[in-house]
Amino acid sequence: MPYAIVSGGTQGIGKAIAEKLLTNGFSVAICARNAEDLKQLETKWKALYPNVQVLAIPTDMTIKEQVLSFAKQVLSTFPTIDVLVNNAGTYYPGNIATEPDGQLESLMALNMYSAYHLTRAVLPAMKKSDNGHIFNMCSIASLSAYPNGGAYSISKYALLGFSENLRLELIPERIRVTSICSGAVYTRSWGDSIDPNRIMKPEDVADSIWSAYSLSPQANIDTIVIRPQQGDL
Repeated sequence: MPYAIVSGGTQGIGKAIAEKLLTNGFSVAICARNAEDLKQLETKWKALYPNVQVLAIPTDMTIKEQVLSFAKQVLSTFPTIDVLVNNAGTYYPGNIATEPDGQLESLMALNMYSAYHLTRAVLPAMKKSDNGHIFNMCSIASLSAYPNGGAYSISKYALLGFSENLRLELIPERIRVTSICSGAVYTRSWGDSIDPNRIMKPEDVADSIWSAYSLSPQANIDTIVIRPQQGDL
């Protein structure tokens, strides 16, 4: 049985990725801050996917100690990790000169440091897998500057740099690393502010991850850039 971790897995892209993995026979561990959301999903998924394990652990991914505790709890149940999806993240707009003090630190903690600490914690277990794959949820904001990008874009540039260094380091370990640079995806945070048909579905990103994972072990897609067909917002 294959095993996966998806951070930030209760909504949007993370939820779609977790469900894609569950549908394909993976046992999946997710985390988020909202314990009630986690409990509801855990109950739902255990009913829908009775032949696999589901772990849903409340975790504040901005706090290193909680990230490490999450990893420890997962590894006490899962014997190895075949897929790690560093998906936890958030977005705040702003310009470097005028955004609130502390915005860079908070965005780096969630968008970058959480991936760093979780990856380091589970790598020893991943090395037991014959087909380990790490996916880092970067952004088109990782690729070029844009107005009002500020600290968010900085954090996503950093995540892409982390991903590229990690890929190089893990070549001898036969662990693949793929950066996902996604444009706008429709989630509940958009509300009624945009036509859902204008931007991508979370399932589009989940399908692209599954396609990359499904390649032979000797093939790796370094970076996936996926945008709305009508262009970026």
